[in-house]
Amino acid sequence: MQGKGFIKFMAILLGIVCVYSLSFNFVTSKVEKDAKAYAKGNVDKEKAYLDSMATVPVYPVFGFNYQFCKEKEINLGLDLKGGMNVTMEISLSELVKSLAGNTDDANFNKALSAAQTQLNAGGKDFIALFVDEFEKLSPNVKLADFFSNQDNAKLLKANASNSEVKSYLSKEATSAIDRSFIIIRSRIDGFGVVSPNMQKQEGTNRILIEMPGVQDKERVHKLLQGSAELQFWQVYNNEEVYSIMENINKTLASTLKSTEPAAPATATDTTAKSESKLAGLAKNKDTKDSAATKTNELSKSNPLFAVLNVPTYQEQNGQTSLRPGPVVGWVAQKDTAKVNSYFKRPEIASIIPQSFKFMWSVKPMDVTTTGGAKVFELYAIKATAMDGKPDLGGDAISDARHDYDQKGRPEVTMYMTGDGAAKWKKITAEASADPNNKKSIAIVLDNTVYSAPTVQNEIPNGISSITGNFTVNDTQDLANILKAGKLPAPARIVGEFVVGPSLGQAAIDNGLLSFVLAFIVILVFMALYYNKAGWVANLALVINLFFIMGILVSLGAVLTLPGIAGIVLVIGLSVDANILIFERVREELTLGKPTPVAIKEGFKHAMSSIIDSNVTVLVLGVILFIFGTGPVQGFATTLCIGILSSLFCAVLISRLVFEWLLEKKSNITFGNKHTIHAFKNIAFNFVGHRKVYYAISTAIIVLGFIFYFKNGGLNLGIDFKGGRTYIVHFDKGMQTEDVKSKLAEVFPESETIVKTAGADNELKITTTYHITDQNTGADKLVEKALKDGLAKTGVKYTIESNEKVGPIIASDIVTRAYGSILFSCLVMFIYIVIRFKKLNYGLGAVIALFHDVLLVLSFYTILDGVLPFSLEIGQDFIAAILTVMGYTMTETVVVFDRIRERLAESGKEDLHGEERNKLINFALNSTLSRTILTSLTVFFVLLVIFIFGGASIRGFIFALLIGRIIGTYSSLCISTPIVIDLGKNK
Repeated sequence: MQGKGFIKFMAILLGIVCVYSLSFNFVTSKVEKDAKAYAKGNVDKEKAYLDSMATVPVYPVFGFNYQFCKEKEINLGLDLKGGMNVTMEISLSELVKSLAGNTDDANFNKALSAAQTQLNAGGKDFIALFVDEFEKLSPNVKLADFFSNQDNAKLLKANASNSEVKSYLSKEATSAIDRSFIIIRSRIDGFGVVSPNMQKQEGTNRILIEMPGVQDKERVHKLLQGSAELQFWQVYNNEEVYSIMENINKTLASTLKSTEPAAPATATDTTAKSESKLAGLAKNKDTKDSAATKTNELSKSNPLFAVLNVPTYQEQNGQTSLRPGPVVGWVAQKDTAKVNSYFKRPEIASIIPQSFKFMWSVKPMDVTTTGGAKVFELYAIKATAMDGKPDLGGDAISDARHDYDQKGRPEVTMYMTGDGAAKWKKITAEASADPNNKKSIAIVLDNTVYSAPTVQNEIPNGISSITGNFTVNDTQDLANILKAGKLPAPARIVGEFVVGPSLGQAAIDNGLLSFVLAFIVILVFMALYYNKAGWVANLALVINLFFIMGILVSLGAVLTLPGIAGIVLVIGLSVDANILIFERVREELTLGKPTPVAIKEGFKHAMSSIIDSNVTVLVLGVILFIFGTGPVQGFATTLCIGILSSLFCAVLISRLVFEWLLEKKSNITFGNKHTIHAFKNIAFNFVGHRKVYYAISTAIIVLGFIFYFKNGGLNLGIDFKGGRTYIVHFDKGMQTEDVKSKLAEVFPESETIVKTAGADNELKITTTYHITDQNTGADKLVEKALKDGLAKTGVKYTIESNEKVGPIIASDIVTRAYGSILFSCLVMFIYIVIRFKKLNYGLGAVIALFHDVLLVLSFYTILDGVLPFSLEIGQDFIAAILTVMGYTMTETVVVFDRIRERLAESGKEDLHGEERNKLINFALNSTLSRTILTSLTVFFVLLVIFIFGGASIRGFIFALLIGRIIGTYSSLCISTPIVIDLGKNK
């Protein structure tokens, strides 16, 4: 075997990386176990313990803190951990109307409405749709008349053509989506979600947000759908605020002391002078995280200054002085909540002047504490107006751009409107009036400070440059934030998925159980059937699993329930390569070759089929990842990683083990007396019976069409037609029709479906009630109606999860689903034609793919309502269909490869007629052992997942189960006969 040294090196290197990646889970689990032991069931104490450990080194040798380790451990998806998945849509219709000054022109508004209708029906580019509709309604009117004005004259001329206006609107739409993304991201960060995931869905005006562990749906709705309010405030300087801070600290010490037992006689004196206190604060400024480093004595005598460091500096004479500027405090991230609680105490609020508003910086400073904690800046906002409003609002901004100063440093150039420029002139004149005490202006959004630049001079023309220690990303973000207040584009929740923690834990339990049992089934089967060679395959399988998990963690992938199913499926598929090799080795041994030669030849002859079959599945995995979203992408990720890892382990690692066994003169067996001669001397006439198979398939498909019309179409899930779905757990078994009748009273003029979701006390309720209502209160209205209807049953219940898919998203999902299937067929056709250099091979494979899709759909239609679980057509079903196509291609490629090999060996590749049919039959029968064995291993794995994997993926696994049977049948009985019938010489 060539390159053994390199393979060993890569295996060891990959193993080290995987051990390192997986080690963080063991470290964090130990800390969390200690937290549970300490808390003894008290959730608040457990959380406090983990918070206190955030910056404490817990990783041996390297000294990584708990927070760092937590960020590096494997991420669990919402279906396993619980939480919320939200799809936000930026309203481009309202953006365009706002850009046009909220015109009341009838044709303009008709064009907007028509464009929105087309977008809802599956249209893609809202701006293009709007321009087309407007030109139809007002062919002689220029769009520039609506959009060009004094404030955007540099961007859009008054005589601009409609195509130029279209380009302008497209740029503004893209900018609005980018600004919304930044604003929502900062809100999520401030919400305190652990490991949130946000991504813009390219080509759409939507943003996908995943928030693990979050359950407060109403709070999230307010957080995400609240309008962004950009404000400009004057800011107090540090020197002006320190006396207030000192008074707060003294009052807190006195108040807290009175509520605690008497302090020891040696307690720190709190009446020290300001100068000595400043020196003490400076001394503590660079020490470890506040709560971890301040002594208990200091915490009691200086409760505020124990967690808040006042900015100071040391003069040349050694004296400590207050640092000038707008920042009045530095606080570790975990202590910001404590500082907020101090400021809200009644006795503290009474001594804070009414003109004061404390606000935090939007992101931490570039520096961290010695313990690794992030540090935020505190600002004291100056409310000068009598009504408490800011000095200037975001509507005063006409534009803002990322730019560079004369020295090439990033800066932001800000442009004011006419009215805004006049106010800005007055504000900047006041702020820069004292040359020895220049004031700052805070740029605030959502009550957090994005920047607080110091005003150097009066700005009379409304054009300002904001400079500082910025990076390019900083200035781009700040420019977007400044523009956010200019023309707001409302963001609405159009898709939502909420999973309760109990349902998530049940999914983990079911997923792990199915995983372990499926793994055991394969290990036992391989050991029993292939004897010692089976143990080699099992070793490669264990290493493969280790590599898959390690790679998933190192890439930061999110593990979902479909992801676990993908891993288990990959384990089943990885056995396929070993079976191909072992069956080839058996053939060589039957020819009388010695074991070392047989192993070498077996690996050599099996390689072509292994590569072909794995490449086809890998291509389908990539297509799934590109076209899929959410759980489908999770499945595709594990599938792709698993296929690559399986190739490495099954082909290279197992070969290394065989080489080692041969060097040790070990007796290697590839079966026992019961299995070594299995599937020998089979001569089934597949080709001769092909018309029977055609008739069977046709009959099932026709029956499927009959049930399709009988059932009124396919049973589409909400991700294909839009709607809301709730999983509701009742304290006792319920009749679906009874619950449906109760809900019909509260869900008028809507389609409502009630089905069992596993047990009879677990119901899945789907409704289209108010699904097209874009009002932000629609979700609350529907949930209230649901609760009113469920209350009429008189049975105690719990809503364990809910999902919402708006009609626009549903339309987009359908388009992507069709696209993924058609694109997969095209790719498979091209690959087969290139690989086998014959058009009829490619056509045979693609016809077989369509045949399989129709058969699976037929079974779904025929059995819908008969089986005790949901057979909905949704995203999961599309993932199953594509996987079934992968099965078929894997089996078909192996069969085609053997046919090509037999024809080549005969020296009669142009053979035709009965003689060719006999040769093809022989090739099909020679692959029968491999085909049946691989089908059985994957089938049993899927069967285990189907039984133990939980109700949420039962329909998905059922599609894979029947798909596995159909794929095997198709590769033997459909695709090859079609190749024969499409051949030139039948």
